[in-house]
Amino acid sequence: MAFGRRAAAAPPDDLAALARAHGVFNVLGGAWPLVSRRSFEWVFGPKQDWWLEQTVAGLLVAAGWSQLRAGDSDAGREHARRVGVGTAVTLLAIDLLHVPRGRLRWTYLLDGAMEAAWLLAWRRTRADGRRR
Repeated sequence: MAFGRRAAAAPPDDLAALARAHGVFNVLGGAWPLVSRRSFEWVFGPKQDWWLEQTVAGLLVAAGWSQLRAGDSDAGREHARRVGVGTAVTLLAIDLLHVPRGRLRWTYLLDGAMEAAWLLAWRRTRADGRRR
């Protein structure tokens, strides 16, 4: 195990709720700059390459939608977990790498904290409800 003690396995209903919550978070986070560039840039700073922000936003919406549509089967929950962990690891790495370099505003550390929280939540789960 990478860190911490083993937690009790989450019931399948809890896993489905986690998948839905993370999916909604990703959809809303991705939609935000597409719906209101002004408010997004007010919080996270102006973007030089708007096309890149639109690309990341679209990918977040797609990842979140995939989590929301994964279904309540073991395979669906495991799919939602893989998408969620992959998304959270990527965004957290970018936040931690580029905020200290001054390429991203400190407010990205707020996102980093949320991504770390999603990783911890997923770390405590497994699609089939067994302990990790």
